[in-house]
Amino acid sequence: MRAILLIMIGLSILNAEIIRDADTGIVTDTSSQLMWQDDAIGTDTTWQNAIERCETLTLGSYSDWRLPNINELKSIVDRSKVYPAIVTGFVNTSSSNYYWSSTTYEYGKNGAWDVYFSYGFVDGGNKDYGYYVRCVRDGQ
Repeated sequence: MRAILLIMIGLSILNAEIIRDADTGIVTDTSSQLMWQDDAIGTDTTWQNAIERCETLTLGSYSDWRLPNINELKSIVDRSKVYPAIVTGFVNTSSSNYYWSSTTYEYGKNGAWDVYFSYGFVDGGNKDYGYYVRCVRDGQ
């Protein structure tokens, strides 16, 4: 069963097309229909501030941005690359920093899941740490 799931995930990644709008800096994943902010918000952002920054972001005439959950954030990892391990299409990324997800770390209320895009590692960080932010929205 696990092998079938991995094959299905692999096939969906192969069918995904990543399109970047150079005018707005928005990257769209045509498979998931998620739209991503390509210009990441800086390293000094706590988890709570990350949520607030995404909720107040207006980009490309859209104002319904949010902090991605951990599964959404992992969906843009490309483990065949490093520095950064992110799918082709994203231009503005800090290869050596962590990026927040909205998903609280299940083993403690003071932590949340994040992705380290140097290698694409998933980790849990203290919500008071200063990480990068890449906002997402549901496409049409």
